[in-house]
Amino acid sequence: MSMSGTLFVVSTPIGNLEDITLRAIRTLKEADLVAAEDTRRAGILLNAYGIKKELRSFHSYNAKSRVPGIVSALKEGKNVALVSDSGTPGISDPGHVIIKECIKENIPVTAVPGPSAVIDALVLSGLPTSKFVFEGFLSNKKARRKKQIEELLREKRTVIVYESPHRICAFLLDFMEIAGDRQIALARELTKKFEEVRRGTAKELLEHLGKNGPRGEFVVVF
Repeated sequence: MSMSGTLFVVSTPIGNLEDITLRAIRTLKEADLVAAEDTRRAGILLNAYGIKKELRSFHSYNAKSRVPGIVSALKEGKNVALVSDSGTPGISDPGHVIIKECIKENIPVTAVPGPSAVIDALVLSGLPTSKFVFEGFLSNKKARRKKQIEELLREKRTVIVYESPHRICAFLLDFMEIAGDRQIALARELTKKFEEVRRGTAKELLEHLGKNGPRGEFVVVF
């Protein structure tokens, strides 16, 4: 009976290409194929380390249709490296779909740990780190988002959410209306040249964004 391959959940840099482990590089070199949320970005990473591999797109729009092919390759004995757009696969991306299916099919799954924007933003925020909750992206609907913020403000743990540059000001306006002067931290461009972590009230952060513009993806901690 032939042995199945292994799905390697490989964490990749969230910005700085030097933030990759030796094990991640070795795993990518040894994998038979790489399933990537963004094949262009994965290609840049692979090229930076002289790695040439078959790249197969695996993102939120095609995840379900791609699962059978990846599972089939694994059952044939091929090792597959799963990488996200950046950071750790399965965190606010479709990686959990293939991970869940592999577990169901008794296919070995292992993680190759590394960078995480969630953890970086938390430790840089200056807020308590002993207990925290990650909520991913909140709703893009104003009424629903405000309700979510109200619920999260009742948390006794530090809260971490993602927000896009197009919606960060709307989020801060809602937060200011509900939470007043509650302290909040905004992290953007983590590990990159223009990394920035700003701390203050929502009003203060809105004033800063009004002068400088919201650039890059944001991690919000409060």
